[in-house]
Formats: sequence, C-alpha cells, structure tokens
Amino acid sequence: MKVASIDVGSYSCRLSIADFSNSFRIIYEEGNITALATGLKENGYLQEETMEETLRTIKKYIQVAKQYGAERIVLIGTEALRRAKNSQEFLKRVKEETGLELKVITPEEEGSLAFLAVAFSLKPEGKFCIIDQGGGSTEFVCGKGTEVEYLKSLPVGIVNLTEEFIQSDPPKPYELESLKNFLDELIKDVVRPCDVLVGLGGTITTISAIKNNVFPYQGSLVHGSKLTLEDIMFWLETLSSMKAEDRVKTFPHIEPKRAKVIIPGLMIFYRAMLLFGKREIVVSDWGIKEGVLIREYLSLGLG
Repeated sequence: MKVASIDVGSYSCRLSIADFSNSFRIIYEEGNITALATGLKENGYLQEETMEETLRTIKKYIQVAKQYGAERIVLIGTEALRRAKNSQEFLKRVKEETGLELKVITPEEEGSLAFLAVAFSLKPEGKFCIIDQGGGSTEFVCGKGTEVEYLKSLPVGIVNLTEEFIQSDPPKPYELESLKNFLDELIKDVVRPCDVLVGLGGTITTISAIKNNVFPYQGSLVHGSKLTLEDIMFWLETLSSMKAEDRVKTFPHIEPKRAKVIIPGLMIFYRAMLLFGKREIVVSDWGIKEGVLIREYLSLGLG
C-alpha cells in the first residue's frame, strides 16, 4: 500500500510518498517554495499570485502521487490557512479543482505530527524537545518516546518575522537586535528541561546541507546530522553580512526564495539553543508530512 501526504505550509509546499508494503519506507519526496503567507501579516489575506502557484504545485504533486500508485493522498494546511481571511476561498478552489479536501490542522496537531516524525525516525534518547520552525509559526514540543508532555505554538515564522523586522538588505545591526530581543521574550516562556534538542524546517536543513556539502539536496544525508551552537552563530553572522542575492551566488544550497528569509530562521535556533542551554542540536529532515504518513501507517496496525 502506498500513501502520499502534501503539506501546504506558509512558505513551502511539500510532498512525501510512503510504501507500507513490508515496512515504513519513504519512496519519493519533493518540496517547492510557494510563499503562501506573503503579505498575510500586512493585510490578512492570501495573495492571488501565491494561491495560484500553490494550487499549481498541489495539482502537480497529486499527479506525481498517482503515478507512484498512491492509494490515498492526504492534504494538510497550517498557519497561513489558519489565519487568512480568505482561506475558505482557497480551500474551496482546491476541492473543486482536485477533488480532494485540504484539511487545516490545529497548531497542536501540527506539533504532535512533527514530534511523531522525529520520535519514529530518530528515536532520541531521554527527554527531547523539537523546534519546528516554519513560515508562519514555530512549534516547541517536548516529550519522551512518542509521548508529548508539552506543546506550544508561537505565531512567528520566517515570513512574518522578515516582513516585520528585516527591511534592509543586508539587515542592519539594529534590525537584528530588535529581532533577537523580540524572540527572547517569546522563547524564554517555552523553555523546558530536555536531554536533546531537535531542529526542523528548511532553515536548519539548509544550513546542515551547506556545512556537510550536500548539493543537490538529499534529505537522507541531512536527517540526523548535528549542528553546534558555534555553527549556528557562524552562519548567522556570515549570511546576515551578505545581500540575499549574494547568499545564493555563494551558497547554491540556498534556494533563491529562501535567501531573503533565512536570517530570522537562524535567529530562532540561535536564541533557542542559548535559552535551552544546549551547545548542539540534531537536525531532522522529517516533519509533519512524514508525521501524517506515520500516523496512517500506525493506524493500520503495521507499526
């Protein structure tokens, strides 16, 4: 049996297909930046251009999933679709043009799925806390084994933080300082004791890919890798001193659309590692789209 999941995120739209035949196995993955949440903080609405691009991407993914023989395709949406005043319009268009329902999940479900993906694939020892940094929200989920003990979703991600704090290219020192102070106030309240810190999202997987010279990107070579606090500090300092276009020219690992928003993502991990008192963070390429597939797999009694 093959099942596909499509994660319609605030910044990227991603596909995973798993084969449940003998054991749980990811057989295909693809991701594209569609920046669905662009302009959302400013006016509360999804933009026509980004809705069109996201819908085209969803249609392409459905076609790919069917080519791989997926018997079930699950579509989930996150923060941008939770907040947008016109999200129902977009959900209706998806249903009309694909025949499939795009389900908008709660922040709690989002965090739980990401936690499940990490627990199932990396099996961290002791208590661990995941930081799932996305385009419109960042989830902090702590627990042990597959049991969630604490979950908090903060309504900040790389899109809305960039729009609010980063007006210059490269960013000015005072913009970075303002961003740092803002994040410290939010993150200090979600800090919980843990043995292992795990980072998720395109920012941290991109940095791991640069450090480990993974190009073109291969998730399997990034999944389970580790970054030190010094790594995060180095790349924050290096990339924030460059213009967005130069980041791409110098490091082709960085997608052109990600280059503009990667600084707030790095700042989230930098401040979180300091406040959690951790010198190292494990990188997970698996997130909510894999979590959806794992949940389906376990629900069939296969795990």
